[in-house]
Amino acid sequence: MQNIADLLPTTRHYYSYMGSLTTPPCSEGVRWHVLTQPVQLSHAQLQAFQALYPMNARPVQPLNDRTVNVGG
Repeated sequence: MQNIADLLPTTRHYYSYMGSLTTPPCSEGVRWHVLTQPVQLSHAQLQAFQALYPMNARPVQPLNDRTVNVGG
């Protein structure tokens, strides 16, 4: 079994902001943490993800008054 931490980049800096869940009604308060260093995946991995989650297409939301913070 693989350690999940091995899937993350060695640099774990991130942005954080208050947002909402990615499914309608998109209204619940959620604190998002997004890594500044992207993680790459293969085409086969992307296809496997798309097969499991075919409706992974939430439109981009406006920033509104959210503050984006840098952490890590």
